[in-house]
Amino acid sequence: MAQEVRGVIAPGKDEPVRIETIVVPDPGPGEAVVQIQACGVCHTDLHYKQGGINDEFPFLLGHEAAGVVESVGEGVTDVAPGDFVILNWRAVCGKCRACLRGRPWYCFDTHNATQRMTLASTGQELSPALGIGAFAEKTLVAAGQCTKVDPSVSAAVAGLLGCGVMAGIGAAINTGQVGRGDTVAVIGCGGVGDAAVAGASLAGAAKIIAVDIDEHKLTKAREMGATHTVNSRETDPVEAIRELTGGFGADVVIEAVGHPETYKQAFYARDLAGTVVLVGVPTPEMKLELPLLDVFGRGGSLKSSWYGDCLPSRDFPMLIDLHLQGRLDLEAFVTETIQLDEVEKAFERMHHGDVLRSVVVL
Repeated sequence: MAQEVRGVIAPGKDEPVRIETIVVPDPGPGEAVVQIQACGVCHTDLHYKQGGINDEFPFLLGHEAAGVVESVGEGVTDVAPGDFVILNWRAVCGKCRACLRGRPWYCFDTHNATQRMTLASTGQELSPALGIGAFAEKTLVAAGQCTKVDPSVSAAVAGLLGCGVMAGIGAAINTGQVGRGDTVAVIGCGGVGDAAVAGASLAGAAKIIAVDIDEHKLTKAREMGATHTVNSRETDPVEAIRELTGGFGADVVIEAVGHPETYKQAFYARDLAGTVVLVGVPTPEMKLELPLLDVFGRGGSLKSSWYGDCLPSRDFPMLIDLHLQGRLDLEAFVTETIQLDEVEKAFERMHHGDVLRSVVVL
């Protein structure tokens, strides 16, 4: 039987969010209803609110979430009611050319729930952010978007693996393939950049150089594992990175801003045959211009990292286990916990740059 719950809606472009009653249908084949326990406030949710993703308003916001499976539809076998899960926005199909070649983290046919949640007042269909919509007491997702993890972990930290933290850690470990003894530079030290710093530290990098224009963020990056910091408002970051790496440049440079200028810095701050990883998300109008001879002459790899090139069924349980062992401090990413009606204020705090993550706890 369909249920009515509270959820945070973005009604139109740049309009303040508001809490509405939404209707969550019973799960159909391949679907699950999840009772949300916590959900991080991500910049992607703000992009949805601002109309930067698409114009399919109204949106049901929220996607960095963890909770408990309440019910499942026909044919669901991987999760069951009572399972504690992290939600992900790339449920792999298992059938596309990437999956069949043994690279499911590149799945080209990821999917979401078939049914739509609706506004109780009008019956209007909602567009769930990244196919999740977790600023709500309960949400409907594809069962493949649920990854079972150790229930002893706090939901407030577990949910962060659903997007930003996984994107950053994965950019270092999966995409950049940082190894023991490598030199790594991370440009942009917000939530994703700091996660990349943590991932590089976890992988055993010998030197991790954090670059940002904000001293507060650089201080936080040191807490996450950076061995050196560079304030690029005051210092040329390319020259600084080269100086810190014997004049050569870093083995791996992770760009966590998504801007042409910082990408060029990443390109020229890497060692010959080094790797650049773009995990920052650019806007549609941005263009990049590089001398083709430099692209050829410097060799190496220029990579984009999709969701940290993660495979949720593999990576989420592993990272939760590392956290519970005390080897990965996920709690350090949680700046504050808030209530459902404080999401708009959390968006405002993003502009000040003094939070890594506000987390809604239900």
